[in-house]
Amino acid sequence: MLDMLPRLSLYFKNPCAFRHFILSLLPPQMPALVCSEAFSTFLHKHCPVVAERFSPTPWCWGGRLQTLVCALIKSRPPVAYRNELIRTVDGGQISLDWVDNQASHGYPESSTRPTVLILPGLTGNSQQPYVLHAINQATRHGYRCVVFNNRGLGGEELLTPVTYCAANTSDLERVVTHVKGLYPHAPVLGAGVSLGGMVLLNYLARKRSESGMVAGITISVPWDAQKSSDSMEEPLNWLLFNKYLTSGLCRAFFNISVSHRHRKILEKVVDVDYVLKARTIREFDERFTSLLFGYKSCTDYYRDASPDKKLPRTAVPILCLNAADDPFSPQTAFPVNIVQNLPNVALLLTAHGGHIAFLQGLFPRGESYMERLFGQFVQASKITDK
Repeated sequence: MLDMLPRLSLYFKNPCAFRHFILSLLPPQMPALVCSEAFSTFLHKHCPVVAERFSPTPWCWGGRLQTLVCALIKSRPPVAYRNELIRTVDGGQISLDWVDNQASHGYPESSTRPTVLILPGLTGNSQQPYVLHAINQATRHGYRCVVFNNRGLGGEELLTPVTYCAANTSDLERVVTHVKGLYPHAPVLGAGVSLGGMVLLNYLARKRSESGMVAGITISVPWDAQKSSDSMEEPLNWLLFNKYLTSGLCRAFFNISVSHRHRKILEKVVDVDYVLKARTIREFDERFTSLLFGYKSCTDYYRDASPDKKLPRTAVPILCLNAADDPFSPQTAFPVNIVQNLPNVALLLTAHGGHIAFLQGLFPRGESYMERLFGQFVQASKITDK
């Protein structure tokens, strides 16, 4: 976390910071709920947080500051995982972190205990604060949880040079099949954060009514990968976020390339040294991700990865939370016109909240708006399964 302090100091040099502070003094705004009348009625009844005014932490103004502060101070509640490695058809392996919740009072029978399948963000894993808080919420309601760590991010050995991308849903399909095989009578709720939300939505669109899930919830999804990339390349966003995330991607790629076996395979597809010189997420995707997954260009990859226009193909109830000041997901990309014509998708849009933050209160280390919404929707999902 200490490596984020220089980025935090950069924020305070931003001339827009004072304007954000003044805006934070205005009365809290009601989030906008975009969905069908029937879905709205359901959410207001079972997820009352959607009708609350969202008031961000008064000293934490602006989406950038919310995002940075959340990463710095958010608490990490202890969670005891049971790790499982499963193999994929291409010879790779996926690391799953389980919380079985055997002490569940609401669902004492393991075979029918609902499962929340959590998909973390771009470089995230089961140790992220937002994952730990989500698990606390779900287990409190009696659910079982499993975290799907993207290849190479769960501490497991990479058996192949294949990693992950927002458009590729084959690993998620493998995980869902595995979970349903273990507990065929237990409903599964998908929960995706940032890139994990993109993967989840793309999966739900491809599988339609055969997804194996009863519902889905996403937090801070980048709806249009091209627009998100443009936003992340704005000078301040690059300094605060893009540069940091790209370094993480390059470190993960380096760990793959140091294997002599993997490097020989990778060199047939990409220029390894050129990939390691990437300075933005887009450059990394141009030099590695798009090529590894067979796209002709990064533009083609971003088009395929963007979930906005695929929403009409989804079949289960989905709740999507986004903030208008999210530097990763610009509000110009929010699929409002698409969602308002769909019976099963709801967009909950707040004016403030940043990226995977939504901090409230003077000392926002614990659960906040995002976690409360997640907990209520998880509880409501048992109703949608009936």
